[in-house]
Amino acid sequence: MRYELLGLIRVIGPEDTSYITAHKAEVLLATLLARAGQVVTAEQLINELWGDRAPRRSHAALHVYVSQVRKFLRAAGDDGQSIVTRPLGYLLRLGSDELDSADFQRLVDDGRERVRLGRHEQALRCFESALALWRGPAFDDARDGPIVNACATWLEETRLQCLELLIGEYLTLGRHREIVGQLYALISDHPLRETFYRYLMMALYRSERQAEALMVYRAACGRLNEELGLEPCRPLRDLHQAILAGDDHLSGRPS
Repeated sequence: MRYELLGLIRVIGPEDTSYITAHKAEVLLATLLARAGQVVTAEQLINELWGDRAPRRSHAALHVYVSQVRKFLRAAGDDGQSIVTRPLGYLLRLGSDELDSADFQRLVDDGRERVRLGRHEQALRCFESALALWRGPAFDDARDGPIVNACATWLEETRLQCLELLIGEYLTLGRHREIVGQLYALISDHPLRETFYRYLMMALYRSERQAEALMVYRAACGRLNEELGLEPCRPLRDLHQAILAGDDHLSGRPS
């Protein structure tokens, strides 16, 4: 089977794709997936499901939800052995099952290695394949507790790093005109992420749009000062000065 958590949680079995509809059961499955291969204690699961509002018979209720998830997985094609009871809690055993977040991390790591080797077309394809696995926010609406939320936050940060790497490869390969629109959208979604401003300035400058590149710098300064009371970081300031000076090095790979 294949577990997919980069979006609404779903399980792809031999015959069909299944979605778990009961919210508490979905949160339970999300927690076990976030810690796949590790024991999650009953207390951790109860905290994930109810926070500080756990019912009086929370352990009994937890047992009911574990039974529901086991039933759901059996219907999806599991052999009934994936969720293992341990003295302190439960463990989701993947075995030969697949996890889309593991595939995502593998593709990002492969892309990084190809960047290191100077194989930029291959790296670009790795990063594109990694990002194509995302169907929406990790775990979608199952982020009720600290375990799932921490895993989702880590995955989202890795996704943004992958986007930065992908855009860096587009610039390296001279495909700067293709990414201007995407970079404007990324800045709108992530207005404090300075790398996106830097890459947009570079893409605009290489597209013979120097004035717009300088306007992007002013926009970055204004947003950072307004939100955080900070000046742009050194790489962004250096790029601004290089654009003003018409530095010949700007035609190469971004620093």
